[in-house]
Amino acid sequence: MNKNGSHTATAAPSINKSNNSSSSGAGSANINLFQETIIRLMLFALYIYFEWKEAFVRIIHPEEMWLYKNPISPSYVPLVLLYPVVFGLVGLAFIIYYIRSRDFHDFKCAWLGFSLACTLNGALTDILKVAVGRPRPDFFNRCFPDGQMTSDMACTGDAWTVKDGRKSFPSGHSSFAFAALGFLAWYLFAKLHVFTERGRGQTWRLLIAGGPLFAALLVAISRTCDYHHHWQDVTVGSLLGLTVGYLSYRQYYPAMDTRYCYLPYGGETVLNSNLNRKSICKGDQLPDDSDSETKRLLGGENKDSKWT
Repeated sequence: MNKNGSHTATAAPSINKSNNSSSSGAGSANINLFQETIIRLMLFALYIYFEWKEAFVRIIHPEEMWLYKNPISPSYVPLVLLYPVVFGLVGLAFIIYYIRSRDFHDFKCAWLGFSLACTLNGALTDILKVAVGRPRPDFFNRCFPDGQMTSDMACTGDAWTVKDGRKSFPSGHSSFAFAALGFLAWYLFAKLHVFTERGRGQTWRLLIAGGPLFAALLVAISRTCDYHHHWQDVTVGSLLGLTVGYLSYRQYYPAMDTRYCYLPYGGETVLNSNLNRKSICKGDQLPDDSDSETKRLLGGENKDSKWT
């Protein structure tokens, strides 16, 4: 700190500590990869179990059948397209940042958070689908493909088609899109410093980082256009996915408006000597002692973001 009370960056030799940084007092993330893997496999197993389970059979009164008489149409965004595109896009973002930063801890935390978002969202969504048992907007034509409704409301359509027709709430496409692409958006918001002093007022950062959220919104809206979900299903599914994605992200990364938002919790201690590079701004220079808590949570990191 100089006489005027401002902070000045001083060049310091690079210091790379060993993986035992916790022994030196630096904060470290308590990540048990075996345990985390088991948890995700269990969540995925729950998702598969409830995906095949029969939903609650809700009574449909004849006078409300008009809600379920929309035509059967193919999905505008089928799962065979949604999954590869989303996983490919998210994976590409993680790989690009890893190539630029060579930060394996960040790469690991990104995948752990993303996998948690996807598996937890899948399990919660399918449990709700089975518990609620709301018919889809095209349920009548699934149940009575010949258009003739039986007096006892017993379906005459294909068993699997009818079973799937009772799983409208919440929308799985919407929740998955917002959980996965929402996680990517939080990741980009932090890496591009959208909400910190470095990135505020620079619209291009906001547009790039917010792009995945807009893509998720289009996926959600498409589910009402192809008559596969009611608007309530899409709304709740979107909110569920958005919440799960954010909570999963915060398990591994700090808030997006903090100085070190682009660093995961518990990385190795690195003091970067290239503090005068173009990618560094005043807000990312060596902090004073008031930021000691942030440095401790982040493992003493002082690396600069590799995207800005």
